[in-house]
Amino acid sequence: MTDLSQLRQRIDELDRELVRIVAERIAVCEDVARYKEHSDTPIIQPARVRDVVTTRRQWAIDDGVDPDFVEQLVRVLLTETHRIEVAKRRPDPAPDKAAAPSGDRSGLDTVAARIDHVVVAVDDVTVAMRSLVDRLGFHPQGLAGGDEPGIAAVSAGGVTLVLVDRTASADVAAYLEAHGSGVQHVAIEVLNAGFARASLESGAAPLLTEIVVDDHGMEQFFTAQDPATGLQLGFVARTGHRVGLSGANVKAMFAALRASES
Repeated sequence: MTDLSQLRQRIDELDRELVRIVAERIAVCEDVARYKEHSDTPIIQPARVRDVVTTRRQWAIDDGVDPDFVEQLVRVLLTETHRIEVAKRRPDPAPDKAAAPSGDRSGLDTVAARIDHVVVAVDDVTVAMRSLVDRLGFHPQGLAGGDEPGIAAVSAGGVTLVLVDRTASADVAAYLEAHGSGVQHVAIEVLNAGFARASLESGAAPLLTEIVVDDHGMEQFFTAQDPATGLQLGFVARTGHRVGLSGANVKAMFAALRASES
């Protein structure tokens, strides 16, 4: 019988090979980006994305692996390689803003990858941080661009929560006065913010903002709060450097929300 150390050694070998394959895949995608840069080929091709997801799900079924798990891995890969492609085309980090969805899957279903972060409005960031870190096992995470008063982030594994209280800005204070503490919005990472926004707009979704691009090339836009569920969504596409959320991003979002309600 193979002993545990041998099994672990085999896992290490397979993981090393997996990383090598990922690196090779990214290198090929960089070649694709260079090709597209000198042609009229659009970066975001919904039919190709849907085909990749569908075929990989079938491959997973054929090999006896959970297809939902494989789709999650594939979408993370697609998001990263798309970021690389778009980064090579800056200073226009949001191409294909007029793209429209097609096919059986919705536009959002085509490009959504994962939950990027959740913003939570709290009465006191310090108290909330202490509870999440000491009681629940999260750890503090720095904000892109440095610390901001009244805003903090915590992470555990791949889960990020952004906390904000009334000392961050008058807009946050107004939000807390009107809505109280709790989840303010859920941010979904997408391959392409322009395509995602056009898809939602074509379905008459209540959009709150245009696409805003920060200094790092991160695109984001927000829907208005859904009256049926109380849910507000943000959408994030990292088209430049892969960096986390900044305090300026958070305050800009609350300012847009307050402006829409006035």
